[in-house]
Amino acid sequence: MTERVEETAVRPPTEGPIGAPVTPARPIQAGPSADPAATAVRPRAPRRARLRLTRIDPWSVMKTSFLLSIAFAVVTVVSVAMVWQVLGAAGVWDSINSTVQESIGGEDVAGFKIEDYLGTSRVLGFTMLVAAIDVVLITAAATLVAFLYNMSAALLGGVEITLAEDN
Repeated sequence: MTERVEETAVRPPTEGPIGAPVTPARPIQAGPSADPAATAVRPRAPRRARLRLTRIDPWSVMKTSFLLSIAFAVVTVVSVAMVWQVLGAAGVWDSINSTVQESIGGEDVAGFKIEDYLGTSRVLGFTMLVAAIDVVLITAAATLVAFLYNMSAALLGGVEITLAEDN
């Protein structure tokens, strides 16, 4: 990675106007009744550095995006399983079954159960399939974005960032 660093910290001069060395100013000696804040030395200004991000390693982007997409897939499967269990515990499936039987009626619908069509195993299987496809797509998309950034940074110079120290 090629970076350009410029420090803009202000430094005191080491020579006077005629070339004589400059001695730093000494703080005023305070007596017992003097204010201690008056004797404190002023804090220096924080240093700043301007950096330019000109290249992103696609391999590291791919590894990082793969791990993050795996975490996203696990969170997705667990959250769908939890929502499905909460819906079952709340009696939503029984309510849907009774509503269908009352609205349509007849003996054909007497054995209707929504769980046969939207069962937990089907929904979790579909969720895992979608999560696996998302892992592949997110990893590929992030790696492609890294390649595209590197090409555009080669043409335009990259993103410039200014960093500063905390006091």
